[in-house]
Amino acid sequence: MATLVFGMNQSLDGYVDHEGFAPDATLFRHWIEHVRGLTGSVYGRRMYEIMRYWDEDRPEWSLAQRDFAAAWRRQPKWVVSRSLRSVGPNASLVGDDMEAVIRGLKGERAGEIAVAGPDLARSLTELGLIDEYRLYFHPVVLGRGTPFFADPRPPLRLVASERIGEEVMRLTYVPA
Repeated sequence: MATLVFGMNQSLDGYVDHEGFAPDATLFRHWIEHVRGLTGSVYGRRMYEIMRYWDEDRPEWSLAQRDFAAAWRRQPKWVVSRSLRSVGPNASLVGDDMEAVIRGLKGERAGEIAVAGPDLARSLTELGLIDEYRLYFHPVVLGRGTPFFADPRPPLRLVASERIGEEVMRLTYVPA
């Protein structure tokens, strides 16, 4: 059975914003390895549209960026959206029956399936489908943006903590 994991970079005050701060080289390498090891990812529409950046090579990319793009392209992706009519390579569109599809993925697959996007994570949390939350805290206070937890935080139990690179602390929680 697959494990559904929601993990994102966030500020100390709990906001996710891909333009508010960037990972250092160590954390970026961590994300590359993480994506390489995934069974797949489930995206909400907005996060999927942001991540489509990695679909086509860009001449200015570093070797690490090329590695991330290759890993991202290889993994299966399921995109939960009622407004999109099509998705890119190696992606499947999930329409109205999100719960059944996600439960099916968890039952049919092994390994980790990443959840990408706070709004999608809220919906999956309400359904009791997320098995683990990974909060990557950066030493930045944004004071605005999209919160990591879109609704009140579910009851959680801390199971691990780890420093990644010079500035990031990852806290791992499971539902209590």
